[in-house]
Amino acid sequence: MVDKSQRIFYFDALRAFAILCVVLLHVTGHLGEIMNYNIHTIYSFSGIYETFANNFFRIGVDLFLMISGALLLGRNWEIKGFFKKRFSRLVKPFLFWSLIFSIIIVASSYLIPSINFVEHFGIIGFVSVFVDTLMFKAPGAVVYWFFWMMIYVYMLMPFINRGIVNSKFNIEYLLIVWFVFITIAYPLNNQYLYLISDFISPIALVVLGYYLRYGERKIFNDSIISAILIIVPSIVMLVYSYSIVGTDILFVFHRYSLLVVILSIGVFCLFKSSSFINDSSQKIAGPVSSIAFCSYGMYLIHSQLMMVVRKMFHFSSNFVFDYLVLFAVGFILSWFIIYVLSKIPIVDDLIGVK
Repeated sequence: MVDKSQRIFYFDALRAFAILCVVLLHVTGHLGEIMNYNIHTIYSFSGIYETFANNFFRIGVDLFLMISGALLLGRNWEIKGFFKKRFSRLVKPFLFWSLIFSIIIVASSYLIPSINFVEHFGIIGFVSVFVDTLMFKAPGAVVYWFFWMMIYVYMLMPFINRGIVNSKFNIEYLLIVWFVFITIAYPLNNQYLYLISDFISPIALVVLGYYLRYGERKIFNDSIISAILIIVPSIVMLVYSYSIVGTDILFVFHRYSLLVVILSIGVFCLFKSSSFINDSSQKIAGPVSSIAFCSYGMYLIHSQLMMVVRKMFHFSSNFVFDYLVLFAVGFILSWFIIYVLSKIPIVDDLIGVK
C-alpha cells in the first residue's frame, strides 16, 4: 500500500489518462470515417495507428469504473448521503450540458444551413433535440450512454459496498467467474451474452478497482508485470485485427472483452506501482490534477465540440493535420472551457468538476 499522498496522485493521474484515452478514441473514430480506409490503405502508417488506437484507447471507460470502485468501496458511508452527493455531481452537469448543446445544435443549424443538424425549429424542435441528447441520440451525444451506465452503477454500489465491508463477498472468486464469462462471451459473438455483460461488467470493473487498490498480491504491485499486461494484449489485439483485415477493416474489441480488461489492469497497476508517476514533480502533478478535476466536464463536452468543428470545416484527409485539430478541440479546448468555468462560482457546481 502506498501512502495517502501518493495514492491520491496516482488516482488523479489515472483519471487524467482515462479522459485522454476517451478523447483519443473518439478522435480516432472521426479520423477513421474521414480517411475511409480500405484493404490497401489500412497498411499505411495512419492505418496501423488507427488499428492500434481504436482498441488501446478503449480502456478509458474501464479505468473510470475501476477508479470509482477504488475510491468508493470498502468505506463506511451513509447511503442517503452517498446518493445525495454522487447523484448531484453526476446529474447536474449532465442536464446542464445537455441543455447547452441542444441550444448550440439548434442555433448552429439555423444560422449555418450547411451544418444541418436539425431541420425543424421552434419549441417542439428544441424539445426533440434536448430529449435526443439526454437519450444519447443527438449529434455528438452518443457518449452520454456513460451517464446512464453510471446511474445504474451508483444504484447498486451501496449493496456491493455493504457486502465488501461485512466481508460477505469472496471478491477473487467473483472476479474469476466474471473473467471466465467474458473470455467465453465475446468470442461467441452472441447478442444475449453481450447484453448480460453490459449489466455485470461495469459492476465487476468497480469491484476490480477496489481489489487492485487494496490487493497485496505481488503480481499487481510490480511495474514490470504491469508493463507486460499492457504490452502483450496491445500486440495481440493489433495482430488479430490485421489477421482478419480482409473481412473486417478496423476490427474493434469490446470495452469489456478480456484483452481490453487485462490492458486496463496493467495500466491501473502501473500507475499504482510506478515511482516515476507517484514521485512526479509539481510541474507535472499540477496540470495532471487539473485535468483529473475537469475530467467529467471534459467527457460531457468533447464529443459535441468535435462534431460541431467537423461540420463547420471540411477536413482534407490530411491525417496529421486533422488529428491535431480534433485533438486540440476535443482535449485542450474542452479542458480550457471547463477549467475557466470552474473559476465562476455561479456555474462551478454545474459543469462537471470534482
